Amino acid sequence: MNSEQPVAAITAANWQLPENIRYSFQNLAEVLPTVKVSRGDDHIAKLPRTEMDLGSIQLPRSMGEPSMTVRGVMNSTDTDAWLVMQDGRILTEKYLEPMTALTDHLLMSVSKTLVGTVAGTLVDAGKLDVNAPVTDYVPALSRSGYNGATVRHLLDMRSGIRYSEEYLDPTAEVRLLEQAIGWAELEGDMKPIGLYDFLLTLKAEGPHGGPFDYRSCETDVLGWVCEAAGGARMQQLLSENVWAKIGAQQDLVMGVDQFDTGMFDGGFNSTLRDLARFGHLFINNGISLTGERVVSEAWLADVFTEDEELVEAFAASPGDNMMPGGHYRNQIWFPYPGTGVALALGIHGQMIYMNRATGMVGVKLSSWPLPQDAGKLFPTIRAFDAIANHLADVD
Repeated sequence: MNSEQPVAAITAANWQLPENIRYSFQNLAEVLPTVKVSRGDDHIAKLPRTEMDLGSIQLPRSMGEPSMTVRGVMNSTDTDAWLVMQDGRILTEKYLEPMTALTDHLLMSVSKTLVGTVAGTLVDAGKLDVNAPVTDYVPALSRSGYNGATVRHLLDMRSGIRYSEEYLDPTAEVRLLEQAIGWAELEGDMKPIGLYDFLLTLKAEGPHGGPFDYRSCETDVLGWVCEAAGGARMQQLLSENVWAKIGAQQDLVMGVDQFDTGMFDGGFNSTLRDLARFGHLFINNGISLTGERVVSEAWLADVFTEDEELVEAFAASPGDNMMPGGHYRNQIWFPYPGTGVALALGIHGQMIYMNRATGMVGVKLSSWPLPQDAGKLFPTIRAFDAIANHLADVD
């Protein structure tokens, strides 16, 4: 147990309440069903240290904004832990009680980048074709709105499926999914049917291949497709293809539904350092700190593709992503054009910041009371940007 348990028992009905998430995000296995994703038998990748006072770095001021330091941002954004690593060397690492270096923290949608990376390993192995229809791998999806969608549509979140991601709306599909898998209290006529049967109920509202629209169900379908293409459950695919190759310190923890199917879009849990080890892949051309290749140069080139179609699809999104000129590719956010800065993001303040130009990985795990909070997200990105700029100047 990583913190003093709240007075009220934490259950599927209340684990996401603002007063409970700090505890539940650090103790998910006590609240919901989980399985382990093995770190394998390889040695733990050492993370040498060169301590730097990065907290005192000033963020560039925007007109009308007060001056702010990196430390000020971290202290004002419900941070549980944060870390900065450059070329495999830790420069700073901070934990706020009760979080420790051994705590598995819920990643929310940072999980999507893990699943996208598994897809990359299957593409590299010739087992998955991104241009193939999803029904080639999961024929049952022909009965759903995903009939006619391709794997590429899933990776870039450009299907035409009807799916609301309004986290504060209890009737939104993102919340109905949680009820279907037993991660939330059942309401109305909802039945606990499991992840895959729920996905089959989704309908299309437009053509596939249109604007980017952030939908968690895309990753859940992608996970299903990966299992079919790879011939194994996600816990095995992720372990053998990714987690056992990065020199992880601990097993990854994956939340599951009633049938041990992974909650692919937001159910993974990891330590801070192991997330940094994972993020290192994206600034080191797909090679882990153990020297093993995890994904190919071709896949990394595809991840960092920036073309006019992607940018236009992102700009045409029905929601305001507040990242003008950015795009989304292979389950990863790219907030700025032409910078090579990539983000894995999860609600309530989870982030891996990856900056190829400086070899920097920043990780932040948080317990924001609200799922989405632009006033905390964008200062965090700017704080990591400021650190990256400082490191570039030092070099």
